[in-house]
Amino acid sequence: MNTPTVTIVGAGLGGLTLARVLHVHGIPATIYELEASPEARTQGGMLDIHDYNGQVALREAGLFEQFEGIIHAGGEAMRILDKHNVQHAAESDEGNGTRPEVDRGQLRQLLLGSLPHDTIHWGMKVAGVRPVGDGRQELSFVDGSTATADVLVGADGAWSRIRPLLSDAKPAYSGVSFVEVDLFDADTRHPGPAAVVGPGMLMALGAGKGLLGHREPDGSLHLYIALRTTEEWISSVDFTDTDRAKATMLEQFADWAPELRALITEADGALTPRTINCLPIQHRWGRVPGVTLLGDAAHVMSPFAGEGANLAMFDGAELGKAIAEHPGDIETALAAYEQALFPRSADAAAESAANLEISFNDNAPQSLIDQFARYADAQ
Repeated sequence: MNTPTVTIVGAGLGGLTLARVLHVHGIPATIYELEASPEARTQGGMLDIHDYNGQVALREAGLFEQFEGIIHAGGEAMRILDKHNVQHAAESDEGNGTRPEVDRGQLRQLLLGSLPHDTIHWGMKVAGVRPVGDGRQELSFVDGSTATADVLVGADGAWSRIRPLLSDAKPAYSGVSFVEVDLFDADTRHPGPAAVVGPGMLMALGAGKGLLGHREPDGSLHLYIALRTTEEWISSVDFTDTDRAKATMLEQFADWAPELRALITEADGALTPRTINCLPIQHRWGRVPGVTLLGDAAHVMSPFAGEGANLAMFDGAELGKAIAEHPGDIETALAAYEQALFPRSADAAAESAANLEISFNDNAPQSLIDQFARYADAQ
């Protein structure tokens, strides 16, 4: 019995992993991606890829050796500071850790390069989707074209256009926003901030705010100014005026050490705001023939468990395996995938929500250090 072609909306890490695992098993897939090309925007940031999910997915995709070639040596090092620039904890990277760091853009390029060239249709933004019977869905695109999907997978992120086929849930604001900044050629141009961040990751925390960042393979620093604030306040800041936006951020860190404030004052280029939004921790849906979700479309959460990209790739690999293991019986495959998806994503979302609170409570950073100690004791 023939397995229907799988249609994937979204060429992020999860959708690409699904397409790659299907390809390994000889199952065709088509991806529709709203971005015009792989170079349409920078992918940004470093990812720690865990040995129990993200790395498992890469092994299923037959890409683990190539992944090892893009690991950022030293990236697992970490410093935890308070607002006075006092170090409370530190870890070195000896190359034997279980959560190696890679550049998100390089990881995405690895996955892109592993697929047949005609897998992805770029510049295809979904305008709507509707059932047309027998578990099939019709996608309509903003350019006026349409496509019919035998099997439809929403891998299109937090604001998924596919999710409404399955669930009325929408992401809600977590109460925390990030403002992203970069410092380029840090060792030469920004030696003070480079020393503060160190060779890997920085977490400088206080009550209701923090400076989070990491060193990237190209020698730049990528920083997140984290604030517990309202959506109204963050949206009131004019980020088109970089100098004024910097001044506004600095006002929020007026009593922080000058070495930490320099991460903001010396930032190069624009400041980019990001509200942190989350689906309900127990988000799930009833079985709808021919349709499912993965990654942020299924379980967007805060980044404070480090699981977003890892879960997206693991979802993609597990869904691809399920389809391969049930040839010709897509409903059994989707049901098996979702039965495992719901509890694992709920566990990660609960951890993420708890860690967000711990990271910005009145006892930070000690509260986070205590949490890390509990993790270590549990192993």
